Amino acid sequence: SHHTCEESIKDCFGMDILRSITYQPANNGKMSEQTLSKSCEFKRKKSEDHSHVAPEMSRIITDHTTGKCYCRGKVLGKGGFAKCYELTDLSTNKVYAAKIIPHTRVSKPHQREKIDREIELHRILHHRHIVHFFHHFEDKENIYILLEYCSRRSLAHILKARKVLTEPEVRYYLRQIVSGLKYLHEQEILHRDLKLGNFFINESMDLKVGDFGLAAKLEPLENRRRTICGTPNYLSPEVLNKQGHGCESDVWALGCVMYTMLLGRPPFETTNLKETYRCIREARYLLPSSLSVSAKQLIASMLSKNPDDRPHLDDIIRHDFFSQGFTPERLSPSCCHSAPDFHLSSPAKNFFKKAAAALFGGKKEKAKYYENLNKLTKEEDEMYKLRHDLKKTSISHQPCKQVEDTKPPIAPAGKPIVLVKENKQQIRDTIRMIVRGTLGSCSSSSECLEDSTMGSVADTVARVLRGCLENMPEAESIPNENINSTFQWVTKWVDYSNKYGFGYQLSDNTVGVLFNNGTHMSLLSDKKTIHYYAELGQCSVFSTVDAPEQFISQVTILKYFAHYMEENLMDGGDLPSVTDMRKPRLYLLQWLKSDRALMMLFNDGTFQVNFYHDHTKIIICNQNEEYLLTYINEERVSTTFRLTTLLMSGCSSDLRNRMEYALNMLLQRCN
Repeated sequence: SHHTCEESIKDCFGMDILRSITYQPANNGKMSEQTLSKSCEFKRKKSEDHSHVAPEMSRIITDHTTGKCYCRGKVLGKGGFAKCYELTDLSTNKVYAAKIIPHTRVSKPHQREKIDREIELHRILHHRHIVHFFHHFEDKENIYILLEYCSRRSLAHILKARKVLTEPEVRYYLRQIVSGLKYLHEQEILHRDLKLGNFFINESMDLKVGDFGLAAKLEPLENRRRTICGTPNYLSPEVLNKQGHGCESDVWALGCVMYTMLLGRPPFETTNLKETYRCIREARYLLPSSLSVSAKQLIASMLSKNPDDRPHLDDIIRHDFFSQGFTPERLSPSCCHSAPDFHLSSPAKNFFKKAAAALFGGKKEKAKYYENLNKLTKEEDEMYKLRHDLKKTSISHQPCKQVEDTKPPIAPAGKPIVLVKENKQQIRDTIRMIVRGTLGSCSSSSECLEDSTMGSVADTVARVLRGCLENMPEAESIPNENINSTFQWVTKWVDYSNKYGFGYQLSDNTVGVLFNNGTHMSLLSDKKTIHYYAELGQCSVFSTVDAPEQFISQVTILKYFAHYMEENLMDGGDLPSVTDMRKPRLYLLQWLKSDRALMMLFNDGTFQVNFYHDHTKIIICNQNEEYLLTYINEERVSTTFRLTTLLMSGCSSDLRNRMEYALNMLLQRCN
C-alpha cells in the first residue's frame, strides 16, 4: 500500500509532527505504535475542536502597512502551522501563493520564533530555482507570507498523476534542484526537508525549491542541532542517530527524491515506521534491474551510509547519469499528466515547419520531405530505445580517454616532463615536446589526429592547456601580443539534440551537424557540397542535388540548421576567416553544455569554449606545431597569443579563470 505510516502521521498531526519528530526517552527513545495511535487520536480531536471555533477568514485581506488589498482564492496546500492560498493583488491582478498562519497556531514563543526564522532565511534568497519571497505582513488574526505562485503545483502532484518519470525528465528536474540547492549551501543554509512536495513547478515548467519551514544555517559539526526533523522516508542515518544535519543530509534526501521519481516510491518505504528507520540506519534498499546502470550508481553514491562517502553537488552533475544521457532543455506542460515523447516533440517545431515551406515550394517536394522525415523518425525510435547503449548515442556522449589530474604530461620516451617555472626556454621547449610527443612527425596536427582516436584529441588539448596553466606566472593583464593567424572557429550554434543533434556554423560559412546517431554532416560554404563522416576521419563527399537516398533526410535537416542560423543568429566575433585548403576539413567531435558555457572539440584539436553570460570565447588551435589561444572579449574583439607567450608572461586573472573553466569542462567530458 502507498498509504504508509508517513501519510497516516500527516493526516493526524499535519506537518508539525513530521517536521519535528522528537520522541520521549521512554521505550529506548522510540514511540510505540500504540502510543502513536493514541497521540494521533488526541491530535485529531484537538484539531477538530480548534477548527470548529476558529473564525472564518475574510475573503478580502488588507495590508494596512501598504494599503494594498488582496482577494483570497483557492487552497493550494496545507502544512503544520499554515494553509497556502492563491492570493490576488486587486490593484495589479498579480497572483501570489500566500502562506497564511493564524496567530493562534504560533502563540508559544518557540513557535513564533520558528516562523520568524523562516521569514528571515527565505527573504534574502534570490535564485531562479528557489521560490521567490515577495513580502510579509500581519493583522490581528494572521501572518501572511507572499511567495512566488507556481501554477503547476509540485513534483508530488506530477508523480501522483504519472506514477513514474522517465530518465530524461529526472535529469531535467535534478539539474534544477541541484542548482537551487547549491545556491542554498553557498549561502550556508540547509533545507532539511527536501521532498517532492517541496519542489514547485511554474507555468514554464521551471522547478523552484520551496518551503523553508525547517531550513537552518549550517553550523560546525560540534554545534549542530540534534533534533530529528524532516519527512520520515527521507531522513538520513546521521539525522536518525542524532548526529545533526549537514550538507550531506540534503544530498541523502536528494538520492531519495531521485529514486522516488524513477520508481514511484521512496527507497525505504515500509508499512512500519520502525522498520523504515531500521532500513535507513542500515542504508538497506532495493535497486531494481529496470534502472539504468548510471542511475543505480548515482543513487547508490547519494545513499551512502557514511556522509563522507556521498558526492558533492558538482560531482552529481558530472556523473555519467547526466553526461551520458539526454536532458531536454524544456519540458512540455503535458508532462504533468502524461509521459513525454522526446523524439517527436521539439521547441523549434514551428520554425522547422515554416522552413520546410521556405525550402520546398511545391506540394510534391513537401510530400517527399515528410516521407523522408518519417523514415528518420523510425530510425530515431530505435535510437531512443537504445539510448543507454553508447554505440547508438552521439559521439558527444561517448567517454574518451581518461585524463588524470595528478599525472604530468608524458614525453615521447614515456618519461614525465618536469615543468620548471624559472627556465623560460625549457618551458617553451616543453610545450613543443608535448605537441610533438603526441603528434609524432606529422606535417600537421590534423593528419595524425584523424588517424588516432577521439580520446587522443581531447588528451592532447588537455595536456597542453594544463601544462600552460600550471606553469604560467601571475600577471595583472594579458600580454601585449596579437599575432595574425588563420583558423576556423564556430560563429553560430544551435542545440537541437532533443530531436536531431547539435548544429554549428564555422567562420568560413560551413555548416555542420553532429547527429544523435553519432554521424556528422557538413554543408560547405558553396551550399552545394556535403561532407559526411560515419566514423572518425572517414569522409564521403557528394552534392546536395544527388545525395544518396539514405542521406536525404539528414541533408534536409542540415539545410534547416543552415537556414535557421542564417536567418536568426548573429556572428560571435570579429575574427577574419581564411580557409587553408591544405588542411583536412574541420568537423565536430564532442560538445558539452554546462550552466555557464558551451564546449566544442574538433577533429584537428581546435577547442572552443563560449561563455553565456558575457559572450566571451576562448579558442585554442594548433598551427605549425605552435599552440595558439584566441580570446574574444565582451566587445567581440579578438586577441591571439602563443601559449608559449602566456607561459612566460602570464595573463589577467579573468582570462586565467576562463582557461581553468575550459580545462575543467574538457576533463569533465573525458572522465
